[in-house]
Amino acid sequence: MQTGKRAIAITELLLIFPATVFMTALAVRMLQPLQNEPARTAERIVQWYAARPWTLWILLIALPLTVLVTGCAVLMRNNTREILAAIRAQPATLFVAAVTLTAGVFLVIVVLHMLAN
Repeated sequence: MQTGKRAIAITELLLIFPATVFMTALAVRMLQPLQNEPARTAERIVQWYAARPWTLWILLIALPLTVLVTGCAVLMRNNTREILAAIRAQPATLFVAAVTLTAGVFLVIVVLHMLAN
């Protein structure tokens, strides 16, 4: 069973990676003026995502939503006490929980941004 959770954790990390890159680029480009590095590279990443409408729906909504649903399904198989014990005993469960939470945060940010526009 641990091997299955490890595979899910790795898959979730891969699925959440494009949204993580985008969210990190958003934060980094605000740290310095855009003519300085790494803000300039971060701005290029943000512009690349912005120039392709499919990135919003696939990379920033569909993939994080998949991670959120999968992670919740994996974590809900156990009750709360078992989840806490599993997190301490199995690092893969911790990664599933962390990536699931991250996906939820990313989805909230994207949806709030979409509603604001």
